[in-house]
Amino acid sequence: MKEKEIIDGQPLDTEENEINGNTDCQCDKDCEKPADTDTQTAENDDDADNVAESAPTEIEKAQKEIEELKDKYLRTVAEFDNFKKRTLKEKADLILNGGEKTIVAILPVLDDFERALADKTEDPVAIKEGMELIFKKFNKTLEGMGVKKIETEKCDFNVDYHEAIAMVPGLGDDMKGKVIDCVQTGYTLNDKVIRHAKVAVGQ
Repeated sequence: MKEKEIIDGQPLDTEENEINGNTDCQCDKDCEKPADTDTQTAENDDDADNVAESAPTEIEKAQKEIEELKDKYLRTVAEFDNFKKRTLKEKADLILNGGEKTIVAILPVLDDFERALADKTEDPVAIKEGMELIFKKFNKTLEGMGVKKIETEKCDFNVDYHEAIAMVPGLGDDMKGKVIDCVQTGYTLNDKVIRHAKVAVGQ
């Protein structure tokens, strides 16, 4: 008879336990690991399948977004090109026909000149009156377009509006720096000087 092994102070008949099938396996936990490993492997396979299924969807989404951005870019470029062409055309038309409004405004004055020349009168008074009427009408037309005469009479000399072409000495201190005479009238257009008045100034 085999000797009984003693574990934790209790006799243990190894042979008897083996025969009766009562052998305790201390690696039960380790024996369960293969099953857990199989489950984890299956889960990993499922995750891989999910990634494989979602990857094409993400790529298709990115490609669709790229196509949309490309279409938007091409439309923007085309719109800008059309805008540039339209702007250049309008600029060319403005340069070519920019004086149309002015010409239309002064045509009535030209009509008055034609009628005055067609008149065969030799009366100097009537001719002078007719010229004065045309002159006033022309001035009024210019004022309507923003053109104004630069005042020079009894004004102080101002380099912003006047151009001195002569200095007149011996007029006293009161006339020093004053406009004595206007040789050529100056004009402004919407408060911008388009021609300085040429004047003589007291010295």
